[in-house]
Amino acid sequence: EEDLLTDVCREVVERWSDSQVVDAKEEKEDEVQAITSMMEKQARIVVKPREVSQEEKQRKAALLAQYANVTDEEEYPFLHCLGLGGRENSFSGRALSALSPPALFRNTNVEDVLNARKLERELLRDEFQRKKEQDKLQREKDKLAKQERKEKEKKRTQKGERKR
Repeated sequence: EEDLLTDVCREVVERWSDSQVVDAKEEKEDEVQAITSMMEKQARIVVKPREVSQEEKQRKAALLAQYANVTDEEEYPFLHCLGLGGRENSFSGRALSALSPPALFRNTNVEDVLNARKLERELLRDEFQRKKEQDKLQREKDKLAKQERKEKEKKRTQKGERKR
């Protein structure tokens, strides 16, 4: 009986391991199928190129032309102060533009951050003031309630003494 039992156990284990291998293969195939279907869906999605109208093209060209017509004096106002003149010196135009702040754009990030901080401080200040007033009112209420309790206790004791 023991030999038969071990044979049956071995056969059960073998079939179980075979089914596990088949399940693993099926899972891998399912994963591969899911990935391929996702890739096919993504391949179907076509991004349409943005159509630029003639008016937008003209506006862009006008802006580029405007920025291209900046003179050396406007672009590099400090050159005359330093006695360097125009572009014929040893500096390249890119190096000079990196040294000078752009005259056409203004960085508003710092201002925005400072304004946001200022607004936040004002809000916190107002909130603190409201809390302070509420605390003051609450202390007054507590004080009145305490005083009323004392008066009631006093009346009770007086009433008790009168009864004696």
